Amino acid sequence: MKMNGNEIRQGNIIKHQDTLWVAVKCNAVKPGKGGAFNQVELKNIIDGRKLNERFRAAETVERIRLEQKPHSYLYAEGEMLVFMNSENYEQINLQSEWVGDQAVYLTDGMEVDLEFYEDRPISIALPEQVILSVKETEPVVKGQTAANSFKPAILENGVRTNVPPFVGTDERLVINTADGSYVKRAD
Repeated sequence: MKMNGNEIRQGNIIKHQDTLWVAVKCNAVKPGKGGAFNQVELKNIIDGRKLNERFRAAETVERIRLEQKPHSYLYAEGEMLVFMNSENYEQINLQSEWVGDQAVYLTDGMEVDLEFYEDRPISIALPEQVILSVKETEPVVKGQTAANSFKPAILENGVRTNVPPFVGTDERLVINTADGSYVKRAD
């Protein structure tokens, strides 16, 4: 699908210089002299390179639509993570470094969305929150009841996070997968 350069918005995936880019930041500029343009910060989906590019209204770029497919995480096999397509039960192996830092939040049977471009996996989307147990934390310090006080804790997956003082060992917590922060106690 073709679109004008001034229509590029944050989150759009475009084909530019024969590769796929995601628009990270967009800034419409209307200088006193000359025509308006869209200053776009792009990030390469394949290798993570960044690029700042100016797109004028007259320029056209190809907007890419990725195909989303639901998958279930099965298990890790060395450096490979095995996922199964929830619709046709085909398995796919992905490098753990491709999944990135979020790989520590994967649990058996977890539902994730894989995005594909021309049958090649491009990105993975984990659930926004997961439930994990506290493996280790400091005991409550008497008098430490200030609203913004936190203490360090180690979760069952080995991730360190800060939790409120009332949280103890073996409690189940809701954790944000984007940044590993504490959200609330699990019900």
